[in-house]
Order: sequence, then C-alpha cells, then structure tokens
Amino acid sequence: MKTLIIAEKPDMGRNIAAAIEPKAKNHRSYLEGDQYIITWAIGHLIGLAEPDAYDVKYKKWNINDLPIIPEQFKLVPNARTIDQLKVIGELAKRSNLLVNSCDAGREGQHIFSLIQRHLKLNQPVKRLWISDLTPETIRKGFQELKDGSEYENLTKAARARSEADWLIGMNGSRAFTTKHNVLLSVGRVQTPVLALIYDRQKTIEAFSSLKFFEVEGHFAQNEVVYKGMWQGDRLTDKQKADALALKVKGKPGRIASYEVKDTKEYPNKLYDLTLLQREANGKYAFSAKKTLDIAQALYEKHKVISYPRTNSNYVTEQNIPEMHKTLNALQGTSYDELVKGANRSLVHKGNKFVCNPSKVEDHHAILPTNRKASGLSADEAKLYDLIVRRFLSQFYPPAEYKVHTVLTEVEGETFKTTVKELLSLGWKVIYADQKKDKAKPAKGKGKDEEEEEEIEVNEPFSVSPADEVLCSDAVVKEKDTQPPKHYTEGTLLKAMESAGKQIEDEELRDVMKDSGLGTPATRAATIERLKNVGYVEMQGKKIAITQKGRTAIELIRGAGIELLTSPEMTGQWERRLNEIARGTAADGQFMENVKRFASMIVDKVKVQSRAAKTSFEGETPSVRAGSKSRSSGAASKEAADKPAATRKRSSAGDGGAGAKPAAARTAKPAEQGSGGPKIIGSCPRPGCGGTIFMGRKGYGCSHYKEGCKFVIWKETHGRILTDTQVKALIEKGKTGKLKLADEDGAPLEGKLVLANADTGQLSVE
Repeated sequence: MKTLIIAEKPDMGRNIAAAIEPKAKNHRSYLEGDQYIITWAIGHLIGLAEPDAYDVKYKKWNINDLPIIPEQFKLVPNARTIDQLKVIGELAKRSNLLVNSCDAGREGQHIFSLIQRHLKLNQPVKRLWISDLTPETIRKGFQELKDGSEYENLTKAARARSEADWLIGMNGSRAFTTKHNVLLSVGRVQTPVLALIYDRQKTIEAFSSLKFFEVEGHFAQNEVVYKGMWQGDRLTDKQKADALALKVKGKPGRIASYEVKDTKEYPNKLYDLTLLQREANGKYAFSAKKTLDIAQALYEKHKVISYPRTNSNYVTEQNIPEMHKTLNALQGTSYDELVKGANRSLVHKGNKFVCNPSKVEDHHAILPTNRKASGLSADEAKLYDLIVRRFLSQFYPPAEYKVHTVLTEVEGETFKTTVKELLSLGWKVIYADQKKDKAKPAKGKGKDEEEEEEIEVNEPFSVSPADEVLCSDAVVKEKDTQPPKHYTEGTLLKAMESAGKQIEDEELRDVMKDSGLGTPATRAATIERLKNVGYVEMQGKKIAITQKGRTAIELIRGAGIELLTSPEMTGQWERRLNEIARGTAADGQFMENVKRFASMIVDKVKVQSRAAKTSFEGETPSVRAGSKSRSSGAASKEAADKPAATRKRSSAGDGGAGAKPAAARTAKPAEQGSGGPKIIGSCPRPGCGGTIFMGRKGYGCSHYKEGCKFVIWKETHGRILTDTQVKALIEKGKTGKLKLADEDGAPLEGKLVLANADTGQLSVE
C-alpha cells in the first residue's frame, strides 16, 4: 500500500509531488507515484454543523430555544467541495500511512483533523512541518517527518477555538438578533475588536481641543545657526507668548549646558505577519487581508518567501546558513548592489537581535528563500521588496549618530535644542532611495512634541559653551492639542496584537503576543468580518464605526455582558488556547467556561428591552479631515445595500450569525423603492446566473441569499459611479478613462477594472 499525503491546497500538493515524486501521474484531483499518493483539501472541506442539524426547531430563530449547547459537535462537509472529500476517502482506502501536509499552524492542523474525524481515518499519521516550499526544504521535511501524536495538543487547541467561536457566535448572534429584530453578529474575537474601535471613536468625540503656543528661538554663534524651543509650562495665553518672544528677541545669551552623546540605531526586527501587515498598510494602504493573500501567494505559488502566518520576529540557529544562502542567491538581481555592501559576519548564531530560538515557537520570522523571484504582479513585487529589504538590513551595521543637546539661556529663559548628527548611514542605506516613503510612518509614531524638537543633520554640528550666543529671532507658533488618531487597519492590528493595550515597548509587546486578539492568521479575517456585517466602513485608510456598530456595542454593554467586549479578557482566552497547544492547560476546562459564558449571554439578553429600529440607522460621519463626502463601505442595511452580508457564516470563522431569521430580514430587492430595483445586467460571477441591481449604496446580485458576494459600491476611488459605468464593468470588465482618487485622496487618472468577478473588487489601470 502507498502513503497518502494530504496537503492544504492544490499548489502545495503539486510542490510536494515535484520534490518527492517528480514522475507522479496527474489524476486532476490527486497525483500518484510509485511510493506516494498526493492530494489536497482546498481549505476547509468540513465545518461544524448549523444548529438545525441538532434539532429542526432551530431552523427558526427563537430566543426561548437558547442557549444551544451541543453535547457533541456534529461535522458537515462543505457542499461545494464534497467531491474532493470523497476523493480523499477513496484514496485513504488504498493507504496504510497518512502524512498531514497541511499548513504548519493551528488552522492547518484543524483542517486535517476534521477530515480525519469525519472520514474516520484510522491509519497512523506523520506530520510534515516546514516553513517554506522550496524542493530542498520539502525533501528535508520528509526525511524528518514527526509523529502525528506530537501535535495532539495543537489539535485540541484548534478544536477548542472552533467550538468556542461556534458557541459564542451562534448563541450571542441569535440572542441579540431575535431580541432587537435586526441582524446583529456577535463573536468571541470580532466583538472586542469592534469595542476597541468604538472606544477610540468615543474618545475622539469627547476630546476638547486646547489651543497653546510655543516659542521658538533662533540662535547664532560665530558661523553656527540653530533653533531651540522654550522650556517651561505650556503657554495657553498668546499675550504671554508674544511677551516672552519680545523679551528675548535680539538679546545676547549663553550656552547653559552642552552634551554630546554617541548613539546607534540597529536594524528593525525581521517581519512577523502582523508587522508586515501593519507596514504594508502604512506604506501601500494594503488591507490586512490583501497583505495576507499576497504573502500566501509569494509563499505557495512563487515559493520566494517562507511561511507567512508566523508570530515570530526571530530565527533559529538552523536558519542562519539558509539566510547566507539566500543572500548569495540575491546576487545578480535588482538587489545586487545591496548584496555587495552586506557584511556576512553580522548574521550569526550569537546575534540575539536576529537569532533567538527561545522566541520561535512554530515558525521563524518571514524570510526570502533562495529562489529567484520572477513573474510577480506589481503588488506582489511591493510586498516582496519589503521582506527582502528587511532581510538585507540584518547584514548591515547600525546607523551611527552624535546627539547634541544644547540648553541656551537668554534673559533668564531657557531654550532646548536637540541635533542628531549623522555619522554613518549603516543599514539605512538600504532605504536611501525611499526616504519620502520612510518619512510618513515616523509622524504617526505618537511621540511627544519633544520628538519634533529633534533636528537631523548630515553635516557636522557643534557649539562652544564659552562663547556668547545671539537670539536673532523668536517666533510664536500656535498649536492645538490633538485627539487620538482614528484606527487604520495597521494601527488596529497593533492594538489587536497587544489586546488593546497601548504598548510602545517592543519587548513588552512581545510578551503580550500570546494574549492578543485572534492570531496573526485570523486577524485579517476578523477585520473583513466587521466590514461585511456593516459594523465599520473604510474611509480612505481610516476605519469608521457605523451607527449599527455603535448600537451593537452599546446593547452588549447595556445587557451587562461587558466581558464580551473586553479585549483583555478575550486576549486571556487566546493565551489559554496557546497554553492548550503547549499542553500546559486543559481544553475541557476551557470549553466548560465558554459554555457557561454562552448561557450567561442568553440570560442577560432575554431580560433586555428591545432597541428602537432607528437606533441602527443613520449615516456614518466622515472621519477624513476636510472630506465633504464619506466613503461608502459596509452598509447599514443588509439586502440591497450589501447583499453579501446576509450569507451564512462559516463554522470555522469567528462566530458571526448563521442563517438569517425571518424576523431580521430586510426588504427583498423587488421591494426597494416604488418601482422595484433598477436592473443593470447579468452577474459576472461564473456560474451565478443572478442579475445585478442598484441598491442605495451599491450594485449587488439578486442571488445574494444563495451566497453570491458580488457587489460594486457606488462611491469608489473618489467618485460616484453611474449605471453606465457599472454596466461597462460587468459586461466589458473595465470603464473608460476617469478622474479618480487614491486611498489618501490624491488625484489620479485611469480606468476602473473589475479585478475579481467573484466579489466585485475593483482596481485602477
């Protein structure tokens, strides 16, 4: 009998076959060689059953039937991929050994475990656990296959995560939806993330801006000129500020203090997934999901980066030789000059900034592989460039500076000057051609005004403490205190990583990673979920909470279920799941706590007063400075505004609402407006057969209840689309040339292109 290898996706299966069974015969849904049969799962083939699988009464949503707590969770095949599941079942009959080759992480473990449980596969199991898909790594992985039993705790954690999400999602969503007669999605992770956004919005709204004044002194000593900021209590009286400026202007002064200190700035840490998503969002406005999808393609399709769904910024000792091989492989590419400047002796086993095995659990940091990149799309090339430059920076010395701190005294008033004199660029030479790009994120670091006092110079700087100084000018600057910034996907990911705690310290944030909201692999899906159910909208890069999102949080807290909105508490649950995976906590105890919590949610909601329907409706205020029109994102009504929002929740997801109850249905498309909806044309999604109609905010498909997610928003890329333009998109795939705007509102010209016929996602050509 042969060994059956089950990969997570077809590409991965073919990569494995090419490495260990190059002559395997292709049977479309599997490959077969002399020793191995290789097949794949196509993601989740199996999920947790909907409530009506336990009792037909659950087909109707009724608050009196809650809580729903199955004694044993039932598994059901995904109807769309059931043929592939049957293939695996048939192939397993011809095999005496299984190799779990799904992604090396909690979800990959879960996918294999569900197949094994549903098909009742009893063969012994080996586990392939690798971090990249190059042929060398695959062959080495097969030489070092682990016993499947070593991953039993990870399987328990994955199962507990899935069942906990089901319990909170099904009971919470059904309870709130039936009580308030509006589809309200509740989830173990999505709800506390929504609470983060809600709390930030409330803080911004309650913020009262205070006007204050700064006095900037301009000084000259011999040939040296410099500026300094007045030191003292914040000035809120302009007359006092003007008087102070007048007092020192044109007067002589002295150097009260002068300190010079040498400092070094070391390269930034290697990327984990969350850090990569944050930086790609800041630099390219990529959503978290887009970054994850691109990274997965770079890993799986192009094989030019290592496994991306990692939470580590470090490598192990075994990775050091591989890093040196990759450096050599980058010779002769567009990075050739940077490779020539690299110092190979800087990356070694003793460099704890790079190599720290104690901080690597399942996977090391994201690295480029030794395969040369070719055929990358423009967006893939952007993300690959981020990863390669971060990798190359580890082979460069620190940037070196002299920091000059000068206290200048004039008429008894003190002014502080901080000058950062560049001595050596070091690793920053890698980003020398991207200085404009690098300047942007620095502003958003949330540092004090003191940071603004620091001036960076390339030429030598020094003052003489013994010589007199002249205050040649003094300028009063009017400023306003600023509220916290609205979340972007990048800053929200950072908050999710540390369970909402505002942690700037990198080391402390590392410690918090175990108790963040969700995992690196699931955070993008959580943010997408909040958009899809109409709780948040994207306005440029900023995330705006909708009226429906606000009301959802207020109802949950009003019911006395503060715990469900608590990022820290949910973060502790995630930590417990990690402990289960490590074998230091019991999954049974965790699940008992979750069941009790699900029951408590139902009890609290039952006694709550019903909210007025109008409390879920209303325009989302613009969060863009100077913006006159708001960006249309997730809709506040489920049907014509966003047909996809009514689809069934995947059991593997974060516990959103399942099938929609009659009580919560909004008007059918035909009921919208007096004359019915305006039909634009046929749905371009392959095999759909529906028609595209115009809703209040977008153009959706009449087959939304059957699961079609196609929608084109009326307002996109800075303009309101016409019916004619939407017709051109669905029939020809593109519009004529239009005046548009990018994510930041900057004007651009180009054609809108239907980038994804399944979802209606548009891009600019």
